[in-house]
Amino acid sequence: MELKGSVAIVTGGNRGIGEAFVRAFVAAGAKRVYVGTRTLSNAEHLVAEAPDHVVAVELDVSKLKQIEAAAKKCTDVSVVVNNAGAFHNKRLIGASDISAATDEMNVNYFGLLNMCRAFAPTLKSNGGGAVVNVLSGGGLAAVPAMGGYSPSKFAARAASTCIRAELAPQNTHVSSLIVGSVDTRMASHVAGLKEQPSDIAKVGLRAIKHSIDEVDTDRMAVELRANLARDPKAVERALARMLDAEKISTGR
Repeated sequence: MELKGSVAIVTGGNRGIGEAFVRAFVAAGAKRVYVGTRTLSNAEHLVAEAPDHVVAVELDVSKLKQIEAAAKKCTDVSVVVNNAGAFHNKRLIGASDISAATDEMNVNYFGLLNMCRAFAPTLKSNGGGAVVNVLSGGGLAAVPAMGGYSPSKFAARAASTCIRAELAPQNTHVSSLIVGSVDTRMASHVAGLKEQPSDIAKVGLRAIKHSIDEVDTDRMAVELRANLARDPKAVERALARMLDAEKISTGR
C-alpha cells in the first residue's frame, strides 16, 4: 500500500506509540491523520505541528457511540491503527474484583473489534486499505503478572487473524504488531532496555506498505518468540516466577 496521500486514524494517538504513528504518517506524506484521543486538548501539540494534516477526534474506544461517531465523521480513512490500550497491573485472582480485567478486555479487545467493524465499510468504499493492530508479547505468552492485559492481547491477536480473513476480499489487509518493551508510560514499570515509540511506528508503516501479517517490532518480542519456539514450558515457568519476585520486592 502506498502511504503517500493516505488517510489514517490512530486510536490513543496523543502519546506514546500512537503519537509516533501520527508523526510517521505525516512524514510519509499522508494526506490526513485523525488523532483519536479521549480529550481533544491532549492532541493539540500534534495538530500544532502539522495543522494542514492532523485532526483531533474525540474517541474513547471503550465507548461504542464515540467509535460510531468517528466513523461517520472520518469517511476518507484508508488506514486504521488500533493502538489504544489499557493496562491496570492487577492480577486475575489476587485483584479484589474483575473490574480491571473487564476494562482491559473492553479496550484492548472489544475496542479493537468495534473499530474494525465500524471502519470496515469505510475502507471498502475507499478501495480497501489497511488495519494495524498494536498488540503485545503478552499476546504470545501468557504473563500472570499482567493479569487481564495478557489475555486481552491473546484475544486481540486471534481476532486479528479472523478479521484479516474476513476483510481480505475487500482488499483490506490486517497487520499485527507484536510489541515487547517500549519507552512509554504504560511500560514505566518495566526494567531494562526499551525501544523508542518511533521505532515501533516505523515497523508499523513497513507492515502496511508490504502487507505483512504479523511482525515482532523489537528485540524483546523477537527473543520471546524464539524462546517460545525453543522451550515453551521454560518460558511459562519463567513468567510464573515473576509473581514470586513481586512478592519479595513488595514484602507480601
